[in-house]
Amino acid sequence: MKSILVKDLMVSLSEYATVHEGATLSDALDALEKAQEQFDKSKYRHRAILVCDKKTNKVIGKLSQLDVIRSLEPKYEQFTEEKAFPQIGMSHFGFSPQFMKGILEQYELWYEPVKDICGKAGKQKVTELMHTLTPGEYVKEDANLGVAIHQLIMGHHQSLLVTKGEDIVGILRLTDVFKKICIDGRKMHQTQ
Repeated sequence: MKSILVKDLMVSLSEYATVHEGATLSDALDALEKAQEQFDKSKYRHRAILVCDKKTNKVIGKLSQLDVIRSLEPKYEQFTEEKAFPQIGMSHFGFSPQFMKGILEQYELWYEPVKDICGKAGKQKVTELMHTLTPGEYVKEDANLGVAIHQLIMGHHQSLLVTKGEDIVGILRLTDVFKKICIDGRKMHQTQ
């Protein structure tokens, strides 16, 4: 792991889906679709959109698939982990399927037709939906893969932003790390 560097596996920022902070969710999804069309078809598809500051073009946030889907049903804001249980987090309670179904019905989640839900959500600004990055979501381009894997696991991240000095130059995706160590590593072991 020490011989493989983050920059060897990262996707360059120029190849990734990005939008500026004034963009709508619809704009972000268009950018994601365009980036996926232009991306190397032999690699895993992009699963996030980076949000950049209009003036500096620096990355200020990330919009994941979960962020997008969560935004389609705004009633989730009424009882998110951070608001309802800031010290513990709902996911640590291990709710039963019956309890989860009760929440779904009580809050009438996902009752509207998909067309109506998507139409409303598409107008939302990405800055209202994006995840603000934490210090643990950055990794230096010359860090070894072991360092990056540790950050991915400990932070439960799907990706890390790759830095060169003060600049973000790419994104290291969990899917690419998985492929390198599990798929490619297994093939190498089998040929020995």
